[in-house]
This record gives sequence, structure tokens and C-alpha cells, in this order.
Amino acid sequence: MGGLRDDTTPESASGGEHAVSVSVVLPAYNEADTIESTVATTLDRLGAFLEPGSFEVIVAEDGCDDRTPAIADRLADDDRRVRHLHSDERLGRGGALEAAFEVARGDTLVYFDTDLATDIRHLEELVTRVQSGAADVATGSRWLPGNVAERPAKRGVPSRVYNGLVRVFLGSELRDHQCGFKAISREAFEALGGDVEDGHWFWDTELLVRAQRAGYEVAEFPVEWTPKGDTKVDLVRDVLGMGSGILRTWWQLSIRPRLSQRVGLVGGAVLAVLALGLMTQYLDFGAVLAEMREADPVLIGGAVLVYLLSWPLRGLRYRDILAELGYRERVGFLTGAVFISQTGNLVFPARAGDLIRAYVVKARRGIPYPTGFASLAAERVFDLLTIASMAGVVLVGYTATGRTAELARTVVGAEGAGRVAVVVATGVGLAAVAAVVVIALSARSDRNLIAAAVHRVSTDSYADFVVGVIERFVGDLQAVAGTRRGFGRVGATSVLVWSLDVVTALLVLAAFSPGLPGVELVAVSFFAVSVGNLAKVLPLSPGGIGLYEGAFTLLVVGLTPLGPELALGAAVLDHALKNLVTVVGGYASMVGLNVSLTAAVEETREVRDPGEEPAELD
Repeated sequence: MGGLRDDTTPESASGGEHAVSVSVVLPAYNEADTIESTVATTLDRLGAFLEPGSFEVIVAEDGCDDRTPAIADRLADDDRRVRHLHSDERLGRGGALEAAFEVARGDTLVYFDTDLATDIRHLEELVTRVQSGAADVATGSRWLPGNVAERPAKRGVPSRVYNGLVRVFLGSELRDHQCGFKAISREAFEALGGDVEDGHWFWDTELLVRAQRAGYEVAEFPVEWTPKGDTKVDLVRDVLGMGSGILRTWWQLSIRPRLSQRVGLVGGAVLAVLALGLMTQYLDFGAVLAEMREADPVLIGGAVLVYLLSWPLRGLRYRDILAELGYRERVGFLTGAVFISQTGNLVFPARAGDLIRAYVVKARRGIPYPTGFASLAAERVFDLLTIASMAGVVLVGYTATGRTAELARTVVGAEGAGRVAVVVATGVGLAAVAAVVVIALSARSDRNLIAAAVHRVSTDSYADFVVGVIERFVGDLQAVAGTRRGFGRVGATSVLVWSLDVVTALLVLAAFSPGLPGVELVAVSFFAVSVGNLAKVLPLSPGGIGLYEGAFTLLVVGLTPLGPELALGAAVLDHALKNLVTVVGGYASMVGLNVSLTAAVEETREVRDPGEEPAELD
């Protein structure tokens, strides 16, 4: 929170007849037209039921670029009951409230929206419920019986949907979580404030949910509320901000406490078995096993050796990425770090293993977490681009030979995991290419294309936060790939890494004696492996098991005369030996580097930015 300061003068902040017991915070962003009248109304209302000197009003001015800071300064100079907390940069609504509560003097902390949409006559009830000890947290409600609220459909329908989702996913008993009219005791805030992670619009909801989970008394009472200004569903705020906040909090409160390394292993194994078991609805699995027993062990051994060769290249590529970010490390150590993180992806859900690498390089080499996360993000972009490019080259070849229609019929007529995998892979590939195009155009343009694109679909201030996250990611990527040397070295190594991955699958497929011409064997291996790996990006199954096999089988069967039993047997064996090499190398590296997977995951949870999910590829 750089640039945060309390602009209140000692004289204006000095005492009065009583010690301050109630602190009212007014979160303000570009409120030059209303802030003065809102402060005056608030002071008058507080003075009607509280003793003189027992309350204060804090204008939590959040990086405004209008006259709000100057007005707040003047108000604080003129009235000792008013304080001005200024931030040079945007903290977000939740961040501004937290900062103000930390410097507030009262034991009862209150806040409401500066547009005074909630009738100010309810302020006494709000304050009294907490100040008297009847409740630890109090909140106004526009949905309880007895309220008076003008709720047009464009406001009411999204609000009901949102509050319903919070009750279902987060177990809240409240009817209205986002009414900007709340109070909390100092004791409850100090206990809960550190746990509330959101810094923006979801802050209110998360505070209420965590208060209920912690056993605090939360009182909800009906209020009279009048909408001020216009509103509409905002894609960035409502979907990315509020929606991801619900999912994150649900994960943290309902799922994470039940997870352990043992649960992750067992759960992952069960889901993998189920994913493969679904294929038995379409195939004779006995025939698949028979095909696998006939595979040439010499070629299978060769496939294992080829795949092992790709791991030092992964370490070499990671060394080059870190070098572009200003850090130089040995290839051996970095290969071990990659082994450990990819093993974690096979053990823990939600790709938590990707975070382990940042922990390893921080704990063993002192590389800061931001650099660790940035290097991982850059590596994932190169992975996606390389795989998408490989699939695209083969697709062009099929188009040139007149087999596009055959491929289209294969996908359209497919069922189950294969079709899902191909659809997912197509979407991921297109998104990766589109993202790189946008990044390249932004780097060569005087305009901020990223900000322009986000603000085109969002008018909310939360969009600024999203733009900042995206620009930071783009900046990290440009630091790695912004030079010819960096792009060339990392790009070339990425091609080698994934080419060896394809050669591994090619040798496994050849071990089944498919009888295909060499060119066709190479082409279908490149295409099936590329699409299968793109399908693994979304966490629909642990380690992508099921999706990879589905895509591989579908494409091999559709583009060659081979039967589904042989194709699935090759896909299962290929993926299994790759995962086996990963796990063996990962656990050996853990012993060598003295790293615990569970300790690494817990450590990185405390420092990782919420909502950033790197893609999984192994």
C-alpha cells in the first residue's frame, strides 16, 4: 500500500469531551460532487444520538484523480471530527476500508457508501447493534421483509442470483451481502481482517461469511434503500471479481481444510480410474490390455530414455528464463525444481504443484516469489505456443493433402472424453495465439491496448486492478521474450522439449506394430500429442488423465486405419510412462533438495496472488 498517509492535522485529530468510540469510514473514489454533503449529513446524524467528541468520520480517499483529495483536506482542517486518509495509488474498495479501519480510533467501526443510497436514519440502529454488544457485525438488508427498496430488474435479478450463490456455496444465512451499510466491532475486525483476502467489491461478502464461520454474531436488519445512478451487469467486476471470489472462498473454507497429501493422492487416483473407466463404455478394455501386452519392450524402453532426455532440456530452458529476469542458477538444480513441481501436479489438485517451483527456488536459492511466479508464467506461455504451433503445422499439412473433411467428421462424430478433449484443446490453442497477438501489438503501440480491451467490457473501477494484473504478466513475458536472444533460446529449447515428448509417444505407438508409413506415423504422433497436451491445460482431471488419452485415441483412430483398442493402449502406456518418470524423478529430487510437497504448498498459499492459475503441462 505505497503512498498511504493520514492527512489529518494533530489539532483536528485531537480529543474532545469523550474518547472516540465510533469511527465511520466513507470509502471515496472521485466523489468530488458529493463528499462534502455526505460528510455533513453523517456528522449531523451521528451528533443526534452520540455524545460530542465520541465519534469521528474518516474519508478513505482511494487514489482519486479529481478534487476529492483537496475537499477532504479542507474538511479535515475545518472540523476535528473529520480525518482524511489518502492513498497515492488505487487500493480497491476493500483495501481502502481495511487501511482506514487500521488507523481508526473507535471500538465500533462503521462504513457505508457515500451516495447515501441507504437511508441515513438507519445509522443509529446500525451503530447501536454493535456498540451495545448485541452483535459483532451488523448489516443492512434490501431483501429482508420490512425493507423499502426500489429494485429494478437490472439490479434486482443479478443481486438475487449473486446472494443465492453465496448462500449455496459459502453457507451464509444472510439475505443481502452487498448492501453498503455495515458495522463491525474492533475485536471482530482484528480477528477477521487478516483472513479477508479480497481488496475490492467482494470484500463485504467475504467479511460476512468469515464472521459467520468464526462464530461471531451477525445481525441483518431491513433498511430503506434507493438506487443512486445507473448500473448494469459488469463482466469484469461481476464475473471475474465477484464470481472468482465466491469460488476462492468456497475452496478455502470448504475444500482446502479437508485436503491432505494422502487425500490428494487417493482422490487423484480415483478420478483417474473413473476417467479411464468411462472409456470402457465405448471400448473393450480387455482388448486394450491385450494390445498393451503385445507392445515391443525394446521400443518402450527407448521411449523412456528419450523422455528422460527432455528433462535436462527443461532445466536448461528454465535457466535461460531466469537469466533474462536477472538470476543465474545451475541446470541440475533447476531440473530438480521442475521435477518436483510437476510431481506436485500429479499429487495435488488445482495445479498446486506449479506453485511449488516458486517455493523451491525461493527456499533454496533466495529467488523472490514474484520472480518465481513470473518465470513460471513465461514458461507456460512458451509451452502453449510451441504445442499450438506444432498442432497447427500438422493441421496445415492435413489440409494441404485434402484430409480436413476427414478430420472434421472424426471430431463431430466423436463422443465422450475424446470430443471434450479436442474441444478444450482447440479453445486453449486459439486463446494462446490470440493472447500472443495482443501482447505483440501492445508492445508496438503507443496506445494501451490491454486497458482499452478491458474497459470496453467493463466500466467498473475493478477493471483497473484487472488491467494491472494483465500488464504485470505481459511485462514479465516481455522481459523474457523481448530480446532476440531470449526469445530464440527459450523458443528453440521449447521446440526440443516438446519434440522429444512427441518422439516418446511415437516410439510407444510404434511398439504396437501399427504398420503405418513413417511419414503418417510421425504426423499423427505430432498432432495427437499436441492436441492431447493442450487438452490438459484445464484442470478437468488430475494430471490430465483421461483427457490426454481421449484426444490421442480419437485422433489416431480418425486419421489412421488403426483400431480404438490399439490407439487407447498406446495412449495409456505413453501417458503412464511419462507420469512414472516424472514421479520417480520428482521424489528423487525432493530427497536431494530436502523439499516437502505439503510444506511448499502451504508456504506458497500465503504469498500467491488470488485468481492466478498457471496452466499445467508435463
